[in-house]
Amino acid sequence: MTTRRRMVLGLSALALTGPLTTRAQPKGKIWRIGFLGAADPFGYAPHLQGFRQGLQDFGYVEGKNIVVEYRWAEGRYERLPELAGELVRSKVDIIVTHGTPGTRAAKQATQTIPIVMAIVGDATATGIVASIAKPGGNITGSSFFNPELAAKRVELVKESMPTLTQIAVLVNPDNPVFGPALKLMQTTAKALKVELLQFPVRAPKDFEEAFAAMDAKKIRAVAIHEDGLFNANIDTLVTLATRHRIFSAGGRELADAGGVLGYGVNFPEIWRRAAYFIDRIFKGAKPADLPVEQPTRFELAINVKAAKALGITFPPTILVRAERVIE
Repeated sequence: MTTRRRMVLGLSALALTGPLTTRAQPKGKIWRIGFLGAADPFGYAPHLQGFRQGLQDFGYVEGKNIVVEYRWAEGRYERLPELAGELVRSKVDIIVTHGTPGTRAAKQATQTIPIVMAIVGDATATGIVASIAKPGGNITGSSFFNPELAAKRVELVKESMPTLTQIAVLVNPDNPVFGPALKLMQTTAKALKVELLQFPVRAPKDFEEAFAAMDAKKIRAVAIHEDGLFNANIDTLVTLATRHRIFSAGGRELADAGGVLGYGVNFPEIWRRAAYFIDRIFKGAKPADLPVEQPTRFELAINVKAAKALGITFPPTILVRAERVIE
C-alpha cells in the first residue's frame, strides 16, 4: 500500500461516518469508548476502518450513540501507561487496545473498567489473561498465534531460498511478545541450519541503521515481526528492504505493500470482530466470561514481481500453497 493510499485511508478512518448496514441501534445511553493505540492512526487506517465497520454492524455510530476517546502513543511505548491513565480518569465505559504493550498498560491502569483487545500476539504466554477459555479479570478480545506465525515465516523464507544460511529478524525490545516468538523462531532456525540474527529497533529512526547493518553483514533475508511500530511503518520497511536487495517476509499486508512474502491473519477483519465483545459487554456480559477468540484462517501471499527484482524464483512448493500471487 502506498504512502498516499495510507494517508487517504487514515483521513477517512479518522472521519466520522454514518451507519452502513446495521442492526437495530441501541437507544438511550451514549457509551464512551477509550481507545489506546500503540502507534499512529495513519499507519493503522485499515484496522480502524475495520473497527468502525464492526461497531456500525452492531448499531454503534460515533457522534450518535458512542463517543470514542482516542489516545495514540506514536510508537513510543513508554507513553502507554500515561495515556491509559488518562482514559481511566476520563471515566470511559470500556477501553479498546491492541498489541501486548498497550494491553499491559491498560491492565495495569485498571482492574474494573472492561478492556477489549482488538488483537494481541499471545495473550496467555505474556500473562495478559489466565487462559483462552476463561480469561478472568476484566480483559477479553482476540489473540493470534504470534510465535507460531513468526516461526513459520522463517521456514517459508528458507524454503524460498534453500541456500540461505542467515536470516535477520527485526526486534522491538520494548514489546514483551518478542520473547516467546524469538524462542520458537530460534528453534525453527536451528532445525533448518539457519543462523538467526537480531536487529533491535525502538523507533522509526532506527530502521535505516538496522537495514544498513544487515547489508554490511551480507544478510539477504529479513523476517519482520508483528509489532505496533513495525505495522504502522510497513511501507518504510519494504522500501528499505528493496533498496538493500533483501528478501522481506512478514504479515500478509507486507506482500501488498511491495514486500516479497506475507503470511498471517487478516487484521482489519479481526479488529472488526472487537465490536462483538464491546456489544456483549455493553449488554451486561463480563469480560471474564467471554472466551478469547483466535483466528483459524492464515493466508500466504507472495509478490512475484518483488521476488523477480531480487533475482529470486519461488519454488513450485511455495506457489501451489499461496492463496494470493501478486504479479
